[in-house]
Amino acid sequence: MKPISIEFNDSSSRPLYLQLYDYLKNALITRDLEPGEKLPSLRNLSRQLGISITTVQSAYNQLMVEGYIENQPQSGYYASDLKTGRAPVPARGGVPAEGEYDRILRRTEDTLYRYDLESFDFVKWKKCMSSILTDHPARLLSEGDRQGEPVLREEISRYAYLSRGVVSTPDQVVISAGTQSLMNHLSRILQEMDIGLVATENPGYLPVQNIFRDRGFTVARIPVAEDGIVIEKLPENIPAAVYVMPSNQFPTGTVMPVGRRYELLEWAKTNRSIIIEDDYDSELRYFGRPVPALQGLSPDSDVVYLGSFSSTLFAGIRLSYMILPGDMSRIFREKIMRRYDQTSSKTEQLTLAEFMHRGWYRTEIRKMRKLYARKLSLVLRTIEESGGDFVRAVNKNSGINITLHVRSGVSPRELCAAARALRLQVIPQTDLMEQESADLIFYYNQIPLGEIREAVEEMIAGWRELEKKSERKKKE
Repeated sequence: MKPISIEFNDSSSRPLYLQLYDYLKNALITRDLEPGEKLPSLRNLSRQLGISITTVQSAYNQLMVEGYIENQPQSGYYASDLKTGRAPVPARGGVPAEGEYDRILRRTEDTLYRYDLESFDFVKWKKCMSSILTDHPARLLSEGDRQGEPVLREEISRYAYLSRGVVSTPDQVVISAGTQSLMNHLSRILQEMDIGLVATENPGYLPVQNIFRDRGFTVARIPVAEDGIVIEKLPENIPAAVYVMPSNQFPTGTVMPVGRRYELLEWAKTNRSIIIEDDYDSELRYFGRPVPALQGLSPDSDVVYLGSFSSTLFAGIRLSYMILPGDMSRIFREKIMRRYDQTSSKTEQLTLAEFMHRGWYRTEIRKMRKLYARKLSLVLRTIEESGGDFVRAVNKNSGINITLHVRSGVSPRELCAAARALRLQVIPQTDLMEQESADLIFYYNQIPLGEIREAVEEMIAGWRELEKKSERKKKE
């Protein structure tokens, strides 16, 4: 390929990365860049053209999405074989062209966020799945239990008690594909109990609030203080439900002390109300021991306990569960369960049950705590060294993400787009909250340990560059 000597038009409304994309796309179509030819690395091209790595990455990402180039791990970026002078398209009649499956699979992997294969032992998972497929294939030929596979409910009940002090029987456990699916079941149960008011934390997790609103509930948003939801502002003298995250409140990271937990339990008892305890990421606490679950402090109270495996295993497994108090469990079995099929994979449920039965789930949790604690420490140290005057991290004691406050006039969405160009998962906090916020949520857990320092440094450098451009525009 001829040397890249693009002349950027600074007065154009078209961003630099799209100008670079246009130039490279034309070179690929006209065969100035031959199929299989290697493109310059991100760093080399950014230096050659005098632009940021983020700009080059954004251009390359767009070319990958459209099939013009491919990213080969540990090797670099290469021109695709376009053959007809355009990106591959399905053959006539809807039959995919030869090689389309592999191309789509590679493209999907290339355009996802960074991932760390060391963060989960897929070899052990594969052994458990193989055991189910080889030793118990007949179990897969029938429909799954609508409440969840009994063997997995047994393992969950045992694990929840040993790890979080939650007291239950397997009959109280309900399994589904994600917390939001469970919320649909729970809303039906509350309606059967003639409860029409749900209190939620403010700030809090917006998708859950939306589900209750969509189901016709009145949603009261209660402020969150340094010790959790402000109990004194909860409704009185009316049966209600309150949705709380006492062990790792999202997005503040607040942990409710034991004393306040007993006060919340007393409020529920006095007002004949229900507590919905979302134990979000409670197992991934890196400093000190986790505070006992609300449900375990008073097993006879009306506390619904919610748990999920997507953070502690891997995001692709959509398995969550709730543990219902006795009366609510009976309502579910007698009036709710028969209305719905099971939404989670029976194969995955049985594999997870085997994984837990062999003790490998607890092993993974211990490994993750150590690994994520190292990653978190490195992220925080790098932020302090590279952007302490520009970026401040909050909510930094547990979980798989931290909240970032960037001292910038650039919009949160622009900052997130710049991070995404580096294959870093950063989302605006407002996507998950009802109120406006300039803060960002940074998921650091899947960045390989060896890439964290450079990735965070490049992200902050890209944000600084956006800030400088914003300031220059204001002066013009």
